[in-house]
Amino acid sequence: MSKETIAILGGTGDLGTGLAIRWAKAGYRIVIGSRTLDKAQAAVAELKKISPSTNADAMENVAAAAAGDIVVLTVPAAHQISTLDAVKQHLKGKILIDVTVPLVPPKVGTVQMPPEGSAGKRAQLFLGDDVSVVTAFQNIAAHLLQHDVQIECDVLVAGNKKDARERVVQLVGEAGMKGWHAGPIENSAAAEALTSILIQINRGGEISHAGIKIIGQPDH
Repeated sequence: MSKETIAILGGTGDLGTGLAIRWAKAGYRIVIGSRTLDKAQAAVAELKKISPSTNADAMENVAAAAAGDIVVLTVPAAHQISTLDAVKQHLKGKILIDVTVPLVPPKVGTVQMPPEGSAGKRAQLFLGDDVSVVTAFQNIAAHLLQHDVQIECDVLVAGNKKDARERVVQLVGEAGMKGWHAGPIENSAAAEALTSILIQINRGGEISHAGIKIIGQPDH
């Protein structure tokens, strides 16, 4: 039985490309979406250079959102709502994995949350309850996803519906990382804010690719 189709909107950057490589390897059909078909095709061509064995279809964002059983948003925060507005009608009844972090250049190392409290909450409010917005992957060193390496960073998964969160936790595992239920969409604020803190730690020069780990004892 073939797995679902995952559409990655804005899949032209390191994060989208890396997730495409890892999920394709796990057996999913991948669609790369961009604002124009030309840009999507160029992104797929670049993807093939990085990972020749990864197959992906190129589509404009609206067509990609329609084709995806699960949709992933990997665009800069400034384009989050405009992108969602264009594809909104094709997200009903689906899980939207939103990786948006509200970084505000040039002070990306300073936590600057939007009026809604978080980018994840902003997306859920904009799309309404017909779409299950789940946030994840905000703290991952994106370019590491493109390589066959173990990523030493756990993934906090926030969303209002537990079954949708659980599906994303599974997808995190299939991408080679450990996902944790982090509660409702409001809690996305913590993961989003951590990104600026991790940027500051990386700038310190003692380590690179700073990440987070959830530790504790197994509960038997």
